Amino acid sequence: MSAFVQGPSGSTTGSGPAETSPERLSRPATGIILALFCGYLAVGLPLPVIPLFLHAQLGFSASVVGLVIGIQFAATVLTRGYAGRITDQYGGKRSALQGAAACALAGLLYVVAAVPGLPVMASLTVVVIGRLVAGFGESQFVTGCVSWSIASVGPQRAGMSMSWTGIAMFAALAVAAPVGMLLYQSFGLEAAMFACIAAPLVAAVIVSRETSYSIPSGPRLPFYKVVGQIWREGFGLMLQGVGLSGLTAFASLYFAARGWGNAGLVMTAFGIGFILIRIVLGFLPDRIGGYRVAAISLVIEAIGQALIWLAPNEVAALAGAFVTGLGCALIFPALGVEVLKRVPPANRGSAMGAFVAFLDIAYGLSGPIAGGVATQFGYPAVYLFGALCALAGAALSHAARISQRRK
Repeated sequence: MSAFVQGPSGSTTGSGPAETSPERLSRPATGIILALFCGYLAVGLPLPVIPLFLHAQLGFSASVVGLVIGIQFAATVLTRGYAGRITDQYGGKRSALQGAAACALAGLLYVVAAVPGLPVMASLTVVVIGRLVAGFGESQFVTGCVSWSIASVGPQRAGMSMSWTGIAMFAALAVAAPVGMLLYQSFGLEAAMFACIAAPLVAAVIVSRETSYSIPSGPRLPFYKVVGQIWREGFGLMLQGVGLSGLTAFASLYFAARGWGNAGLVMTAFGIGFILIRIVLGFLPDRIGGYRVAAISLVIEAIGQALIWLAPNEVAALAGAFVTGLGCALIFPALGVEVLKRVPPANRGSAMGAFVAFLDIAYGLSGPIAGGVATQFGYPAVYLFGALCALAGAALSHAARISQRRK
């Protein structure tokens, strides 16, 4: 994609030829959403597979496995700023293509790690490098696709755009984990990791055929200044992430401790609530304002977490997971709409990169903190902790709304 920016009068400057920005769409481009789904499969496919390979085949401890899995999230957080700059300077299409290429390279490294006869430490080293490359690729791919989708519909429909990109990512994770496990159990690590190579390459083909959108002109802020502009919304997103992290990390242990079955349905219940609200009410942040939607959603999430905390049986706990999904569904697009209002148009890619980084941090920190809570007070307390964090996020969003109305 040629680098160019479009000035207020429609003229262009930069290294590439003059272009006219295509007409805005009424809904996010199907190709961008499909590409995001395909590319994000590469994030979900290794999640159940790499731990089994490291522990069962290479013989490493659970602590080493956790470190290797978590290092991708660290790489993602640390490269969000770069991803934002690439998106702002060259557009979401360029960032998405670079990210897809990096994700495919990570899959290739995983295949190399499984080569028969390779020393154990060499295999571990290659996997670690693969996780770092995957994190680098994910930050570019997601930041590029999310920003590109918003550009395709314009800031007035940004909430709807973020709702659909979120559905694509969540659906990819839901599909990728069981597919990755099936391939690993049936054909070994190589088959699962060849899928990790293929998925982002398919995404790159789709991306290359989609329409580019011009990059707004204007001053580009340093990344730390962008973070300073959007930290309130970022913290709200972090506080929302605690509840979801508690579900993914501790629901199965909570159900087992209570002697309940059907722990596998927890994320199904969450996902039904999440996708239902995004499809039916995804327009709300654009219609009535992000802070208002975020505050209400965080209260609903807190109710869902409290239901799990106090659940007398598994049906009540699953209902709590469903309500948590209802609450979590619109928080990202709601606060994301407000993020875009806080930065100049030329910095929207960096703003979205910084915003998503807060969620990465939430997932990275919530697990160990919730683990400490569970050790001290039992598994139900994890969900009390999630409820309190959601209420704190609701208070923060409400305060931001009041402050906005006074200006």
